[in-house]
Amino acid sequence: MMKPEASVYSNFTKCFRNTCYSSKPVSHKSSISDRDSDDAVTTPLDRSETAASVRRKPGGWKAMPYILGNDTLERLATFGLLANFMVYLTREVHLDQVSASNVIYIWYGVTNFAPLLGAFVSDAYVGRFGTIAFGSFSLLLGMATLTMTTWLPELHPPPCSGNQQKLGQCLPPTKAQLGFLILGLGFVSVGTGGIRPCSIPFGIDQFDPNTDDGKKGIKSFFNWYYATFTVVLLITSTLVVYIQDKVSWSLGFGIPTVLMCGSIVLLFVGVRIYVHAKPQGSMFTSIAQVLVAAYKKRQLKLPDDKAIDGSKLYDPPVKDLLIQKLPPTNQIRFLNKAAIILENDIKPDGCPVNKWRLCSVQQVEDLKCVIKTMPIWASAIVSFTAMTQQATFTVSQALKLNRHLGQKFEIPAGSLIVISLLTIGIFLPVYDRLLVPALRKVTKDEGGITVLQRIGIGCIFSVLAMLVAGFIEKERRDMANLHPHEPVSFMWLAPQLILMGLCEAFSVIGLLEFFNREFPDHIRSVGNALLSCSFAGSSYLSSVLVTVVHRVTGTHSKPDWLTNDINAGRLDLFYFLLAGIGFLNFFYFLFCAQRYKYKGTVQKEDDNNPCVTVELGSTTTT
Repeated sequence: MMKPEASVYSNFTKCFRNTCYSSKPVSHKSSISDRDSDDAVTTPLDRSETAASVRRKPGGWKAMPYILGNDTLERLATFGLLANFMVYLTREVHLDQVSASNVIYIWYGVTNFAPLLGAFVSDAYVGRFGTIAFGSFSLLLGMATLTMTTWLPELHPPPCSGNQQKLGQCLPPTKAQLGFLILGLGFVSVGTGGIRPCSIPFGIDQFDPNTDDGKKGIKSFFNWYYATFTVVLLITSTLVVYIQDKVSWSLGFGIPTVLMCGSIVLLFVGVRIYVHAKPQGSMFTSIAQVLVAAYKKRQLKLPDDKAIDGSKLYDPPVKDLLIQKLPPTNQIRFLNKAAIILENDIKPDGCPVNKWRLCSVQQVEDLKCVIKTMPIWASAIVSFTAMTQQATFTVSQALKLNRHLGQKFEIPAGSLIVISLLTIGIFLPVYDRLLVPALRKVTKDEGGITVLQRIGIGCIFSVLAMLVAGFIEKERRDMANLHPHEPVSFMWLAPQLILMGLCEAFSVIGLLEFFNREFPDHIRSVGNALLSCSFAGSSYLSSVLVTVVHRVTGTHSKPDWLTNDINAGRLDLFYFLLAGIGFLNFFYFLFCAQRYKYKGTVQKEDDNNPCVTVELGSTTTT
């Protein structure tokens, strides 16, 4: 076995003044201290953001109407579809409750996993604009296909009265009709996978992060992005759902389809204004290189002491000043072998001879950050299972309630989710302005509580939401069986929806902050995609639980818990089951959180290595 040579260490770990690792010049003067002065500069940037792409004059706010318009209309289409889709599948497509919920869970899961693939294609091959454009056309095709299922009689079962539905006398969809519906959902998932992972980074591309105006623009872009997100949720949960439920399903699906056409026009109108960052390769390749290099060097021995000897590891400065430098750590030490320098591992210019045999400390630590977050990510899947019920069985409950406001107006069942949205909208300002300052005085933590504590509180609220939902459903069911012609008010669902809103306010936003804080700067887009994957996992978990409960709990003498008529079933026991699983998940989360170590950073790379050369325009800092 070849041994590392001391000369190799001294030449390449003390001083990296070479063409391979000096930063590319940029057109705007800056300094390393800019990197630490404003977190907004680093949050949106990922691997494909290089100094070369900053040289072009950015489009700035001139490009925002087109980018935000495209993204807003995409969410209007997909969220407008999901909000009332349970009602559409049961009333119009004549699926039973279990089959309809499984269709939603599986489709929602695929839709939330798709952004991970879209991010890979964008970073490695196509670029952001190309991925958004392809996704927009796919989404338009999917929405048009779903609109056709409501419009053409040949694509959906014949109409059926409410009494026939209760008696199970409605004709089910044919295989061709169901296949056409699933085809439309598939196109929507592909479109969403192309747009969602690229919309924020593409918007950030339009601003120069090295100028004050660019930094302000980035902050404002995030504010506008989340503002439009909230508006879309409110519109889809009220106006779009009302049109679908009370006016026409064809019109309710057709309006988002027409708006999607407009979004594509907007996207291409601004094509000459955009800054187009070229694809620079995906982080998944870097992850694979670390794993392969560590496996090839598995026979090497790391230092006996627990301290990392940085002089024996390949630790060049990062190419991009906007990327945080991570120090070598002892966590998951096996991966450190990928950075051990052997003889003939490095070229004279300082670059690795074989990237699949020698990786930098930065690459190794990037992978460690991803691996460390996986247990926390897994706990979120169970926690989010409570929220996924809002689109399925909560809607089934709402259909059995008195939803009238006055004598004429009836609230659509899918619109009750507005209670959760209002809870989030009211609670977050109170939390940010009142609770956080008060908690900060006690805990001395900048955020009042730590990110992991916030996620843990969200886990508690998910358990409480399911417990309260179970007790409410039990009382509702008893009242409905005693007084079948006197349904109780829709406000009976308010407590569980409020608790679900609090769960989302703590868990979702906490996880979003956790991924953005713990993932390295240049792979934060993948961290954001993992949040979508959490929802995807919760959808699949819900589908498995629903299928198992449906098959196991029914007997010849009594229906299963999730039978079509929830007054005859035991939906309350299903909620209690979810609460029990969530309770166990909370202790799993505590176990993982207590052992989690936050990532470290190297504040200023040139302080530790006086030989690092960084080129900034015409100025060279040594």
